Amino acid sequence: MSIDLCTSNMAMHLAAQPPHPTHEPKIEQQEPFVFDASILQHQSNIPSQFIWPDHEKPCLESPELVIPPIDLGGFLSGDPSAVSKASLLINEACTKHGFFLVVNHGIDSQLIAKAHEYMDMFFGMPLAEKQRAQRKIGDHCGYASSFTGRFSSKLPWKETLSFRYSDDDQFSNIVQEYFLKMMGEEFKQFGNVYQEYCEAMNTLSLGIMELLGFSLGVGREFFREFFEGNDSMMRLNHYPPCQKPDLTLGTGPHCDPTSLTILHQDAIGGLQVFVDEKWQFVRPDPEVFVVNIGDTFMALSNGIFKSCLHRAVVNNKKMPSVAGCNRTAEADERALGNESEVQRLENGIS
Repeated sequence: MSIDLCTSNMAMHLAAQPPHPTHEPKIEQQEPFVFDASILQHQSNIPSQFIWPDHEKPCLESPELVIPPIDLGGFLSGDPSAVSKASLLINEACTKHGFFLVVNHGIDSQLIAKAHEYMDMFFGMPLAEKQRAQRKIGDHCGYASSFTGRFSSKLPWKETLSFRYSDDDQFSNIVQEYFLKMMGEEFKQFGNVYQEYCEAMNTLSLGIMELLGFSLGVGREFFREFFEGNDSMMRLNHYPPCQKPDLTLGTGPHCDPTSLTILHQDAIGGLQVFVDEKWQFVRPDPEVFVVNIGDTFMALSNGIFKSCLHRAVVNNKKMPSVAGCNRTAEADERALGNESEVQRLENGIS
């Protein structure tokens, strides 16, 4: 685990004094700070590194962001009425703030339950066990307990587990292999569950891409073909209970740099979106996925669909957790790095 280790050399030069046997100078060490959820969740006072400035502290009584659910299954069935309604609703949501809900998504509820069950199991392990999958400096995959090794203030009250999924046939078992390598044979079933979950999220994301393309007037296959065969990043977020939830944030305000994020909240929730100059919360619902547009797709839509500021708040009772899938990597890099490709997209979207 990356930790802050501060040392200060207290040796002083005393040249004016007569020579005498010297002693080794004492080095004062500041205890390295470690975010151990099993300990910190019970502390009445939270470390100063997690206290956010007054103007950024959460408003726990925020209003609800009303987002109409979009029937993805109805759209994909080709029913004219369902297609028209889904296109209208997603266009309305994405031109305003980029967040929408997807129902009738076709993801097995038992698979979703397993994903949450294994997520709770992982984050419930002792810190030393979780650190077997510790994220290395410069890497995007692995376990991270807050960002104590990178920042010294405004730290998020969370721990995460991130891993890559690829739709490329060459990496057909990439999730399973990752957990076998990092955590050993006892995590084989863990890897199997998230391999299946990632495959389901990939199918879901391509269906959503069809809807986005139709709504933007470039055709159902336009974005689906553009993103097929590329990568996603799966991230499991765990926000431990906090005895001072009004002082900190689970995740600070940010916009996603990727194309699309698909999120499943547990029953506790915690997601807030900045709309109409105020923070509004998204009510958790086990039947829906929360989807939001990222910066890359906003660029691909020529700025028509918005990437919106959002954050996560915490509470002092239960342990909210979310599973999120970001459509990212090669397709995003191709979109931003290839001017002719971007120009082709912009020519098709007015």
